[in-house]
Amino acid sequence: MSRTLVATLVLATATILAVGGCSTKVTRMDVEEVKDLSGAWNDTDSRLVSEEMVADMLERPWVARHTQATGRPPAVIVGEIRNLSHEHINVNTFVADIERALINSGRVEFVASKYERQEIREERKDQDLNAREDTRKPMGQELGADYMLKGTINTIIDASGKTQVRYYQVDLTLISLADNRKVWLGQKKIKKLVERSKLRF
Repeated sequence: MSRTLVATLVLATATILAVGGCSTKVTRMDVEEVKDLSGAWNDTDSRLVSEEMVADMLERPWVARHTQATGRPPAVIVGEIRNLSHEHINVNTFVADIERALINSGRVEFVASKYERQEIREERKDQDLNAREDTRKPMGQELGADYMLKGTINTIIDASGKTQVRYYQVDLTLISLADNRKVWLGQKKIKKLVERSKLRF
């Protein structure tokens, strides 16, 4: 066998191995399946924390007190949820999980955010000029929120060698817009032990 042929076979084999080694495998997962890869905050943390905290919020006395005093369910809006942790956390996803849990509970009415309201107001202005009179939605009929939900996400990292403990603390506060009373305080803690061969921060 000539040297040229041997070299060609070796190069072809190396190419096949390289291509095979760089291939990507994708496996679809159930969205409810828990899968922690890095130990960082993930979709499961967001969903479970929001569901648990909203469930606690709606079981507290403020809901019944408001309903008895006004004859209607409380109207809630989500304000700023600040990420004070050391890592990037998609706060918008967490807020969406909170909104969904609140709306689907049927216990409260939910008011659109200030960004959503601005877009809707622009649509109503457009309707004033262009929509048929019997289909126009008048200005000044918005539902005002009774309470605003605000909060923070914090982390503490304790690491030694290849092992680290990730501690997450989510604090939420529900505030009355009428008089600034805090009617509910919620807190959820998550602690994860992460062990890996190469520790990255």
